[in-house]
Amino acid sequence: MLNLNFKVIITRLLIITLCLSFFACASSKPGFGERGYTEEGKASYYSRKLQGRKMANGEPYRRSKLTAAHKTLPFGTKVKVTNTATNQSVKVKITDRGPFVRGRIVDLSESAAKKVGLIQSGVAPVEMKVIRPAVKK
Repeated sequence: MLNLNFKVIITRLLIITLCLSFFACASSKPGFGERGYTEEGKASYYSRKLQGRKMANGEPYRRSKLTAAHKTLPFGTKVKVTNTATNQSVKVKITDRGPFVRGRIVDLSESAAKKVGLIQSGVAPVEMKVIRPAVKK
């Protein structure tokens, strides 16, 4: 009888361990830089004085392009930035590094800032969501 109970206990422990392992690996929260990864914070936008200057990825800044700066997301990552105060959103490509002001998670080009209603206030609360990860080279 003791031997049978031991086998049942071991079998149940094995099943529980496998289930826990499966659910731990099958997390529904996307990892950093993956599709669906989100951040919340504040957005600001680039000064006109930067027009034509090189960004961190080597391309010149064009205020008419839908681009943005993020501290660590890979260059080429496409993100959707939504102004949570107005619900306006824009899709941009990460091409630069920044912002380096506490609480800010993204700097938008002037054109992108206009699309989310950021020009008047200069800073707004946003949700940023990765919609297409950068292509690995």
